[in-house]
Amino acid sequence: MSKKNKGSEIRFRVELDVNNVPERIEWQAEDGGMKSTCKAALLSIWDERENNTLRIDLWTKKMTVEEMNRFFHQNILTMADTYERATGETKMAEQMRDFGAYFSEKLLEGK
Repeated sequence: MSKKNKGSEIRFRVELDVNNVPERIEWQAEDGGMKSTCKAALLSIWDERENNTLRIDLWTKKMTVEEMNRFFHQNILTMADTYERATGETKMAEQMRDFGAYFSEKLLEGK
């Protein structure tokens, strides 16, 4: 008898206005029992056949510029963490974190 690989689903539902602009984004993950709404989502997918990154970038019209700035800053930092875990490239991950600090500093200068 062979073992079956476990499967899991993550679902997104995007409600659009008449101009196809997202008004509401809902997501759920079966394994974690998580179901929630969000104002933005960035999804990157590695296409091994094309050797290229595909992406879906969504944000609702209720998301403020301040929230978007914070969202991007946090994404830069978490990408550095993920990159370091996946590759062991500590020095480059530190460079990414340095850029995250620079990004944040420049945003604060504008205020």
